[in-house]
Order: sequence, then C-alpha cells, then structure tokens
Amino acid sequence: MSNQAHISTTQRGESVLQTNKVLRNTYMLLGLTLAFSALTAFLSASMGLPHPGFIITLVGFYGLLFLVHKTANSAMGLVSVFALTGFMGYTLGPILGMISAIGPAGDQIIMTALGGTALIFFALSAYVLTTKKDMSFLGGMMMALFVVLIVAFIANIFLNMPALQLTLSALFILFSAGAILMQTSAIIHGGERNYVLATVTLYVSIYNIFISLIQILLAFAGGDE
Repeated sequence: MSNQAHISTTQRGESVLQTNKVLRNTYMLLGLTLAFSALTAFLSASMGLPHPGFIITLVGFYGLLFLVHKTANSAMGLVSVFALTGFMGYTLGPILGMISAIGPAGDQIIMTALGGTALIFFALSAYVLTTKKDMSFLGGMMMALFVVLIVAFIANIFLNMPALQLTLSALFILFSAGAILMQTSAIIHGGERNYVLATVTLYVSIYNIFISLIQILLAFAGGDE
C-alpha cells in the first residue's frame, strides 16, 4: 500500500508540474503573440495598408488555423502561431486606423475596448485559476451557441440590421468568454497539454472580444451623435 501511495503521490506531483508548465508556456506565448499582433496592426495602420477584405480574411484565418493544428506538435507550430496572429493583427490595423481617424472619440473607443477586453480575460482566467472549477459542462451550451452564431451571422449578411449586428457582437463576446473558461479549465485539469493550441484558442477569443466591443461601442457612439 505504501508503494502504491508513493506512486500515486509521484504521479500527482508530475501532473501538477506538467499543468504548471503548460500554463506558463501558454501565457508566455500568448503575451508574445498579442505583442506581435499589436505590432503588425500598428504597422498596417501607420502605413495605410488596405483591409484584405472579408473573403481573404476568412481564407487566411482558417488556412493558417489549419496549419497551426497540423504543426502544433512540432517546432513549426510556433512559426504557424506567429503567422496566424500576425495576419490577424494586419487585418485589424486598417480598422483601427479608420476608427482613430475619427479623432479623440475614436481613440477613446479603442482604449475602452482594450481595457474591457483585458478586464474580461483576466477576470475569467482568475476565476478558473482560483476556484479550479471544471468548466467542461459548458460544452453543450457552447455548441448550441455556435449554431446560433452561424445562423445569426448568415442572417446578418442578408438583412444587415443594426440590432442584429449588436446582438451578434454580444453573442460573440459570450461565446469567447465561454471558450476562455473552458480552455483555462482544460489546462489546469489536464485536458489540454499542447500550449500552442491553447494559445491560439485564447488569442482568437481575445481578438473576438476586442472586435465585438469595438462594434458595440461604435454603435452606441453613433447613436449618440
């Protein structure tokens, strides 16, 4: 019994060390990719580069996301992650440039969205890390919400209703918040051992929250004018 207890204790210790390693690597890589994405966004905005358009953005995002998943277990995974986040930063640059051109109100919208995104991310992460709660029960709700998002997105293409766009942005924030909760929980409970994939999930969630907050703030700012 003592040997079994010793083995069990050793296994738990190794599991904790592995979890801490994945968590540390994930947050380190996330910080680097966010910084790199911010740099590419700044460069594309300052150089006045045009937005690539909806189709190219969609193809580029899913193509690079596929590449990340294919290379996640190799050294090329890191290159793929920076390629994806750099591309997403580039697509964000022209949008931020147009908003900033509005004047002080535009800059305020960007800063408010940045602050709101940071607050949401840190609050959700801190909740899971402190409570150690298993958030896998959100899986069913996330799947249902994903279907709703797809339907609402397609409907918005044809209807182009401001109210529907606002609802879609709010749903994206809710879905991304759920993804952050689930991904962080998966890391600390051993369900995610690849920090490259974990980083991409968190990055995309943060990106979606930021974009959605900007859309909501722009809508309300426009309504006040």
